[in-house]
Amino acid sequence: MNNKDLIEKVKQQFCSAEDIAGLLMVESDDKRALFAAADAVRKKYHGERVKLRGIIEFSNYCANNCWYCGLRADNKNISRYRYSAQEIVDTAKTGIKLGYGTIVLQAGEDNYFDGERIAAIVRSIKQFADVAITISAGILRKEEYQLLKVAGADRYLMKHETANAELFAKLRPDTTLKERLENLQYLKSLGFWIGSGMMIGLPGTTIFDVARDILLLKATGVEMAGIGPFVAHPSTPLGADSNGSVELTLKALAVSRLLMPTVHLPATTALGTLDKTARVRALMGGANVIMPNISPKSNRANYEIYPNKAGTSDDAESSHEMMMKIIADAGRVPALFEK
Repeated sequence: MNNKDLIEKVKQQFCSAEDIAGLLMVESDDKRALFAAADAVRKKYHGERVKLRGIIEFSNYCANNCWYCGLRADNKNISRYRYSAQEIVDTAKTGIKLGYGTIVLQAGEDNYFDGERIAAIVRSIKQFADVAITISAGILRKEEYQLLKVAGADRYLMKHETANAELFAKLRPDTTLKERLENLQYLKSLGFWIGSGMMIGLPGTTIFDVARDILLLKATGVEMAGIGPFVAHPSTPLGADSNGSVELTLKALAVSRLLMPTVHLPATTALGTLDKTARVRALMGGANVIMPNISPKSNRANYEIYPNKAGTSDDAESSHEMMMKIIADAGRVPALFEK
């Protein structure tokens, strides 16, 4: 089967992991054809406007010891911080004034910020403006998800990271892929938009693992999917491993757009960290979302999931200007004030 036929097969959603793996391995003219096909699907379903999601990284405490993440509990080389509820709300107001219709509240799995505390923050933001609020704070108790929904939270992001259950259990001690997927389905049952995603190039994965990751996103029924390259952090057990491939990440993003035409796909910060041009290329190859960091400048460098993260030396206004440039360079327009 030629690559043009593979593209059509994925678009029609009658494809296997082997079909997807075939597209993930294309190069040269076939790669350009893949990106062009993904961009055409993006244009058909999402138009030319790029959605903006303002991220607030409100705590870098984490109870977990994931092998790939710089926020892991055993990392003693970072300064820990938590923002107060008022600081978080004030930061959200900054993003809203910049024109962001969605605010993302993101943190490590910090036991201090239980469902009740996060729900109170959600209510305060909602009282200020009618924006969508996405929570990314890991696994909570079911009653805490319920509190968040009642408070007005709209979306929940919880990446599965890898569809390889054995590798997941190794990289995320004391957790299971099954538990994570069950939590996503429970969130969906409550009426949340759900988001998941994966890292491309995790040590121990193959091209077929990436294909299975994409199929898992489809099967999970996500409304949003974050696909970024693995970036090695020196203070983790995977610190000596190689970073994931930007090119493979872009191809995975394009294939995901073909398979899931309506899903919201961001041009991720991790892509921009490894390659300054990659977010523009992502927007030209299927992505329809970009996520400006609006966190206070004072602690951006301490939210070190991976090192040298793009934008850590900027403030909210500088990050906004950079996002506007990326969008313009991709020949697109910002969807200001849209959810």
